Amino acid sequence: MTNEHHPSDFINELSLQIKMENIWRNTCKSWQNCNEATIQAFLSQCYEYHLDPQYCMGWVEQHKNEVPNWPVVSAASLDWINRHTSSGSPMSAPEDTLS
Repeated sequence: MTNEHHPSDFINELSLQIKMENIWRNTCKSWQNCNEATIQAFLSQCYEYHLDPQYCMGWVEQHKNEVPNWPVVSAASLDWINRHTSSGSPMSAPEDTLS
């Protein structure tokens, strides 16, 4: 089995990134504004738009040095993921909902 990437894979990934960043701008607005309430709003919106909250949180975690009180924000996000996904496991959505 080969690990080939198709142009559509890149476009889908880019589309996911754009959706996620738009949700970020609408909920958290900035890294400095990220707190328990805004991170939960972000994850909730990601979930509503069929974006895997764990994938989205992984992106946020890449910026943890810019987030005030990161340990509290991280704990709040983990709690949200555990309460809203199947035991904290990544969600899957039909491919037609991702575009």
